Amino acid sequence: NFVPSFTLTLPGIAGVILSIGMGVDANIITNERIKEELRAGKTLDGAIRTGSKTSFAAIFDGNITVITVILMLVFGPSNILSGIFGASTTGTIYSFGYTLLVGVIGNFLMGVTASRLMLSSLSGYKFMRKKSWYGGGAE
Repeated sequence: NFVPSFTLTLPGIAGVILSIGMGVDANIITNERIKEELRAGKTLDGAIRTGSKTSFAAIFDGNITVITVILMLVFGPSNILSGIFGASTTGTIYSFGYTLLVGVIGNFLMGVTASRLMLSSLSGYKFMRKKSWYGGGAE
C-alpha cells in the first residue's frame, strides 16, 4: 500500500481536537499582536506586518512544546514498553501522538503562512481598511 489505512480512535479524536485548539491559538496570538501595533499608532499594513513577525516566536514556542515525537517514539508499535503496558495502551498513546503531531505541523504551516497571507490580501481591499475591524479602536 502506498498509503496505509488508519483507524481513528478516541485518543486520536482528542489529538485532533487539541490540534484545532492550537490552530485557533495561533490566530488569536497574531490578532492580539496586530491590535497592540494598531493601538501604538502604526498603519494597518505596518501593524499586520509587525504583528505577524512578533507573534511568530510565541506560536513557534507553543507548537514546539506540544510536538509529540517522544510519545510516538517511546510508545510506537514496536518498543519495549508494549511488554510492560500492553499493546492496547501503547497503541492509544501512539494514536494520540500521531494525530496531534500531524495536526500541529499542519496548523503551524497554515497559521504562519496561509492565515497571514489571507489577512494581508484582504486588508488590501479598500472596504477592508477600517482599523476598528482589526481591533484598532473606533475610527
